[in-house]
Amino acid sequence: MRKIFPLKAPNKADARVVESVKHEVRKYVRRERRKALPEDFDEWTFRCQAGATPDSATRCELKEIGAAIDAVANAGGPEIWIEVIAEPGQRRPAK
Repeated sequence: MRKIFPLKAPNKADARVVESVKHEVRKYVRRERRKALPEDFDEWTFRCQAGATPDSATRCELKEIGAAIDAVANAGGPEIWIEVIAEPGQRRPAK
């Protein structure tokens, strides 16, 4: 998913709009995790970037995407660019 989400909407509280963006990202991740994995892979990994624009986006972990959305919203940005790409991966053994 590569998408620009508006962070402000008429007749809606900004906090509601931010939560709907987070919900849409989580919904995409759930949908991708349900897909069948290719042979020799045992989990989906996600390559993520978030920022006010595609040029200013920084790489982040999937668990940090919510904080990145909040950071752009708290800075007063009118929109956020999010990239979440699913890739097959291998689990790392626990230490």
